[in-house]
Amino acid sequence: MQRKENERMNTDPAKTDDGKLSWTAGDLAGLDLAACSRAPVLGQKDVRRVADDIDVWDAWPLADASGKPVPWNGGELWFALTAPRADDPESRHGLARIHHFFREGDSFRHLGQTLPEGFTPGSREWSGAARVEGAHLALYFTVVGERGESAPTFRQRLFVTRCSLAEDPDAPFGQWSDPREILEPAGPYMAAEETEGRIGEIKAFRDPFPWRAPDGAEYLLFTGSAAAAPRAFNGLVGLARLDDTSGTYRPLAPLVDATDANNELERPHIVEHAGRLYLFWSTQAKVFAPGITAPTGLYGATAERIEGPWRLLNGHGLVFANPESEPFQAYSWWVLPDLSVTSFADYWGIDDATAAQKPEGRTHFGGTFAPFLKLSLSGECAALT
Repeated sequence: MQRKENERMNTDPAKTDDGKLSWTAGDLAGLDLAACSRAPVLGQKDVRRVADDIDVWDAWPLADASGKPVPWNGGELWFALTAPRADDPESRHGLARIHHFFREGDSFRHLGQTLPEGFTPGSREWSGAARVEGAHLALYFTVVGERGESAPTFRQRLFVTRCSLAEDPDAPFGQWSDPREILEPAGPYMAAEETEGRIGEIKAFRDPFPWRAPDGAEYLLFTGSAAAAPRAFNGLVGLARLDDTSGTYRPLAPLVDATDANNELERPHIVEHAGRLYLFWSTQAKVFAPGITAPTGLYGATAERIEGPWRLLNGHGLVFANPESEPFQAYSWWVLPDLSVTSFADYWGIDDATAAQKPEGRTHFGGTFAPFLKLSLSGECAALT
């Protein structure tokens, strides 16, 4: 298998004249499902709820500019999307709020809701990132819908707010600054303004992730949809660069274009390792275009600099997948600079997607932090250790 991977990786990356990497059905045709790296199966002891009354999913740490979690109160400060525990776990997307948690070793303790109710201009909050910037904590996040709307809509916008940070776990945040929109959809990026839809099928303008280049330039990665291809499968990993004068970001060509292959390249982020940049994103089997057989998993690409050229990891992009017997057990992977990987326990103990829609779906939904995994990276190869 290693020889075949090397043969694929020695070919030129599929890229357009503007430098973006095109991720295609042809790339994924080289994916050997029988030999790909798989996460270990989760058992009951691995699914430890952090709180009885809330479900927890997409998570990220308070980090420095390199993405490394910063020490806080003898441990680490983390953020995640949460919603009240409900009979239908899928209803959480219409109720999502960012909460914060204290991590010490392998355990997480729930501390509370991060932003005041009614603070942001949307009806809910979706994923982002948190970074220490000078004396402040900067929280980048997705505003979804409109404040006060009677039914959830799916307009998505990218915002940041800042505050001072204290060591007191009962009152960690100073006064938050007014939330400020940092990038508007333009150029290659479609506005995500649907009033109704289904998760996995809606368009994307979300998941902001700030990244600082070695030369000090500030970039923003995000999940986007291609304006030039307004169809069912047009996912992008978007890129923008900070304008020091205006304090807002200027859209650039996307890093990855999955038009006609995949609809959602979610929660993109970059890790620097051994002199290379590693770009990671999560996606689900159900959002690949018809005719493409690829699993729910962590995918990625690598380059020596942000401008590229980017090459798919392992020749096809897949880093690792959920177990074949547990295809839905975890999702939303986030790689840290030490190559540890967090995610959340999704639907575990089932191998049939329809079971999640039945009353017993609640029983099989984890709604909590999953055990950390560990990656091995070497050039253009990546796998679980």
